[in-house]
Amino acid sequence: MGSLRSDALRIFYSALRASDPKEAVLRHVRISDGVLIAGKRRYRLDEFRNVYVVGAGKASARMAVAVEKLLGKRITGGLLNVKHGHVAKLRRIRLNECGHPVPDEAGVQGAQEIGNIAAKAGEDDLLICLISGGGSALMPFPAQPVTLAEKQETTQLLLRSGANIHEINTVRKHISSIKGGQLAALAWPAQVLSLILSDVIGDDLDVIGSGPTAPDSSTFVDAVSVLDKFELTNRIPASVSERIRAGMAGEIPETPKSLERVQNLIVGSNQLALDAAAGAARGLGYRPLILSSFIEGETRDVAKVHAAIAKEVLSSGRPVKRPACVISGGETTVTIKGDGLGGRNQEFALAAAMDIAAISGVLMLSGGTDGSDGPTDAAGALCDGTTIARAEELGLNAADFLARNDSYHFFEPLGDLIKTGPTGTNVMDVRLALFG
Repeated sequence: MGSLRSDALRIFYSALRASDPKEAVLRHVRISDGVLIAGKRRYRLDEFRNVYVVGAGKASARMAVAVEKLLGKRITGGLLNVKHGHVAKLRRIRLNECGHPVPDEAGVQGAQEIGNIAAKAGEDDLLICLISGGGSALMPFPAQPVTLAEKQETTQLLLRSGANIHEINTVRKHISSIKGGQLAALAWPAQVLSLILSDVIGDDLDVIGSGPTAPDSSTFVDAVSVLDKFELTNRIPASVSERIRAGMAGEIPETPKSLERVQNLIVGSNQLALDAAAGAARGLGYRPLILSSFIEGETRDVAKVHAAIAKEVLSSGRPVKRPACVISGGETTVTIKGDGLGGRNQEFALAAAMDIAAISGVLMLSGGTDGSDGPTDAAGALCDGTTIARAEELGLNAADFLARNDSYHFFEPLGDLIKTGPTGTNVMDVRLALFG
């Protein structure tokens, strides 16, 4: 199993390298003869008085490295809100480290300054926005009468209820002054170019980072539906209920449903990471099979399905013959019922370990491309048919740890946590099942 473990880590790290935000930006944006070319759009730089750079996300600092390389002294200034530790060396763009996944006061102060920069941009200015996963929590600008503490409470309730990123952001956009296209609206009539590293299934522009520069397809009615679905209507702070009720009554304007002078360009996504993993697996002699980059749902259920696929490969050679590497992406959710420490990738590995216990010839890995799984310093974990037996030798009962959502403390003594440190990127998760 040592060989499978080594290969799995090599494949995972190949996916991380392919997701480098700096390279992702440079693949889609270039300068030629004084013209900034972003996708199919062109911007003649001598027509702009100022170029400001703002944004938020776990990967935005690395994205900014590319923008500074392209534009250098043409950048007037700017500010990015980034997660603590997810930094890079920059010359003209300031970084503001703040809290994630729960927003903090540093995030609010940074978001307010980002809003001020956008608002002062004029018709002959270019505002470049760098948005990546985590941008929603990292750019908190609560709308009146909601306070930061009340927004934090609402976010925590949604996270603990198992709401997915689409649902969480539907609510957050409607208690914010900057999300759901409102940042682009603040910048009018400036030209806005938003470079986006996607961390959501389907790459929906209005969901990534809560879509600060994208027209918002969700409404106050949708926000109420999310709260009702998770039975949070009577548990959220009164100010949140008050704002959403006012929005439904038409007393507060809806988020923008259309925007002008705005280009939103996706420069990287989960599919890129999965393709790189497949290429690395092929190079190591495995037959790669990408299941999907659209996988979501309760982590334990997804783990059970992946374990079933693993058993099928081992017993019948379907849907791929050994040696093989089955790859999937997307982002699952965890409904937290215990008081343990972990994240969706570690919980996936723990649930999968229980299903493949004592089965030889397969190793499974689940890791977050940002390097942090939940509120831990691990990106994820590995498991194989020996995991449960090794744990029992240490007096660890897998079912008890799973019930407490304490996957971190299960894998830590086994040495099976994956610790990459902050990667500077964020394109959801990569899961591998490797067969010798």
